[in-house]
Amino acid sequence: MPTVSVKRDLLFHALGRTYSDEEFDELCFEFGLELDEITSEKDIISREQGDTKAEGASDVILYKIDVPANRYDLLCLEGLVRGLQVFKEKYVLSPRYRRVSPTSGEPQRLVITEETAAVRPHAVAAVLRNITFTQERYDSFIELQEKLHQNVCRKRTLVAIGTHDLDTISGPFTYTAKPPDDIRFTPLNQAQEYTATELMNLYKTDSHLRHYLHIIEDKPVYPVIYDSNGIVLSMPPIINGDHSKISLNTKNVFIECTATDLTKAKIVLDMMVTMFCEYCEEPFTKETLSGDFINRKVGISESTERIAQLLTKMCLRSEVMSDGEQIEVEIPPTRSDVIHACDIMEDAAMAYGFNNIIRTTPRTYTVANQLPLNKLTELLRQDLAAAGFTEALTFALCSQEDIADKLLKNISDTRACHIANPKTAEFQVARTTLLPGLLKTLAANRKMPLPLRLFEISDVVLKDETKDVGAKNNRRLCAVYYNKSPGFEVIHGLMDRVMQLLEVKPGRDEGYHIQAAQDSSFFPGRCAEIFAHGKSIGRLGVLHPDVISRFELTMPCSALDIDIEPFL
Repeated sequence: MPTVSVKRDLLFHALGRTYSDEEFDELCFEFGLELDEITSEKDIISREQGDTKAEGASDVILYKIDVPANRYDLLCLEGLVRGLQVFKEKYVLSPRYRRVSPTSGEPQRLVITEETAAVRPHAVAAVLRNITFTQERYDSFIELQEKLHQNVCRKRTLVAIGTHDLDTISGPFTYTAKPPDDIRFTPLNQAQEYTATELMNLYKTDSHLRHYLHIIEDKPVYPVIYDSNGIVLSMPPIINGDHSKISLNTKNVFIECTATDLTKAKIVLDMMVTMFCEYCEEPFTKETLSGDFINRKVGISESTERIAQLLTKMCLRSEVMSDGEQIEVEIPPTRSDVIHACDIMEDAAMAYGFNNIIRTTPRTYTVANQLPLNKLTELLRQDLAAAGFTEALTFALCSQEDIADKLLKNISDTRACHIANPKTAEFQVARTTLLPGLLKTLAANRKMPLPLRLFEISDVVLKDETKDVGAKNNRRLCAVYYNKSPGFEVIHGLMDRVMQLLEVKPGRDEGYHIQAAQDSSFFPGRCAEIFAHGKSIGRLGVLHPDVISRFELTMPCSALDIDIEPFL
């Protein structure tokens, strides 16, 4: 869930009253939010960087509020206050937005050329007129852009927002794409002109912008927006031009959103416009549903008129239709999360108050059961712990090196699911085996008294083209024994105990047995494949010395790795 930081005193001033921390926490809960933390800029810096760095930082109290991921209209102070004021019925009706033509006559135009299809094909734009920025409003305006970039815009890959001082440029505007060496302008907060190629090199060391370079750097053409005089407004999704930058003195703001997803671009533009003025580019849409539908789904018994009032509290203007049963609900552009009648029903329940809904006994009686796989897992965990092994819980994501190079395997043979554009080298793929996590746990605890006995029963992820998502989860059991001697007999004994618990007797056909096998992760001649009911379920053996050294271990280690799903 996104977290919005707002200054407490500024929030209370906008709401028109002061709350205690407990009262505001309760208000947030009623509105479907969560007051996550009460802190200050000084406390945050002190906690993250130390007291020395925090000297001179602001002591102003900040509320950190968790908002639902699909409520983009609550990502700034303005939207948060507006929603709470309507919820508390401080506004008679929720705001109604409309598009207004400029007094000068013709509206501004943004012309999209066909060259953009090769890199970023969509663009939408709007103008905010006669705005008065204070420092707080300006900061909130910039912060909303960043929140949207990180949320619905997916770090600018889907949508990139550009804001410009309209009085410094002139339309019509042209959105096109050109070879990087043909684009030349002075970027934001720079004093000289650069070509697009030079900018990409310049920003490779920039802590903020370098994360977005990959979006277009391999493209033959880069997107760019010009005004009628050939002045560059922006090179999305990287940087705006310095010429049209906004300031506290800006009165008219030109907002452009370039995108690979047109629907997301419209949502983002609506958020930027509606949060900072009462006008909107898009008209309202309407949804019709019955009061009986909401009563049945929520579990309440309210009149149609009362339900319409509840929905209006949630910024959804609602009126009872002439038949007295149906409710016509206006969906404002701020509520892009409403895509079905169920979303309206959820808002009605929120406005009614979840704590006010009377608990009732379900009409249909069912008996709940634990999933068989999870039940088997829990039973095995208890007995493995009783056998003297300590349970570990390791990350489901790991590096390619962990499941391939360190285990002396080829990454192409692992059936691994790769993370697109991973944030760190430690989390590049979903694990295909539990063994690397346990070996890293051993490395972190190698100063503990020997022997070390660890186990884990968790899911791994494997590519599977037969599944609709192209991959599947597989529940596995892995155990390691680390000591001055390999302890193969300990791991073998643990396998026998597991089979005893699973009521599988030794035998070649209906039982279990092991036979010699070759595996690059294990010492030659010290590896066995495990068969149960005639099928291979895993391996056990003494790990190869190169594997042990690559995980920064110095003692011999034996391991067991089996699939437990066949025993359900």
